[in-house]
Amino acid sequence: MARISGVNIPTGKKIHIALTYIFGIGPKIANDLCNQASIDKAKRVNELNDDELNKIREIIDQKHMVEGDLRRKVSMDIKRLNDLGCYRGLRHRKKLPVRGQRTHTNARTRKGKAVAIAGKKKVTKG
Repeated sequence: MARISGVNIPTGKKIHIALTYIFGIGPKIANDLCNQASIDKAKRVNELNDDELNKIREIIDQKHMVEGDLRRKVSMDIKRLNDLGCYRGLRHRKKLPVRGQRTHTNARTRKGKAVAIAGKKKVTKG
């Protein structure tokens, strides 16, 4: 099992797909990494030799912020916004959408499961 940046990447998958299992590496960066390391994207992880894996590790360490460092940076950025008390910080604090999305309807992912209001009765036609 190949281990890159503290993550066990799946051995049966193609290298450009397996690299996306690392937090901070998406499809575009994974393809760029394969090109920089001159590795064929069709190769599977278990077909790579140690030199190729080391080459990928070095490129990631030098040029990309991934996993723990990136998670720490994101959380520190959110904490800074909260401390400033700016609009985005307030939205984070209230657990509401930050980027101007509508909240009258939708936004259920961010707000959580809908809770019924007690005592509110529906009007029936009679």
